[in-house]
Amino acid sequence: MLETFPNPNPNRNYRIEMKCPEFTCVCPKTGQPDFAEIRISYIPDQTCIELKSLKLYLWSFRDKGHFHEAVTNQILDELVAIASPRSMTVVGDFNVRGGISTVVTADYTKPV
Repeated sequence: MLETFPNPNPNRNYRIEMKCPEFTCVCPKTGQPDFAEIRISYIPDQTCIELKSLKLYLWSFRDKGHFHEAVTNQILDELVAIASPRSMTVVGDFNVRGGISTVVTADYTKPV
């Protein structure tokens, strides 16, 4: 369950960057594990993402089948839904498998 806490400086734009270098999920085609670094960068509005809940949330993907593109966008959508940031970028930097590495970048900007 993702959690947030009140932004201590909601009147200022500042960027929070987080990395999860040990992200894993499962390829839905082969059942083989996929390893990635997930990078999250956002400018909070009224709330910030609590880190322990983020860690547990990201670990919840370990046994689930996801395409790289889908899981990166799902993470962005769910983080935006819980935190409503001013802007956010999620990067899924997936390790080489079958001779190809994949980097998926998903962006969100709050409408004005």
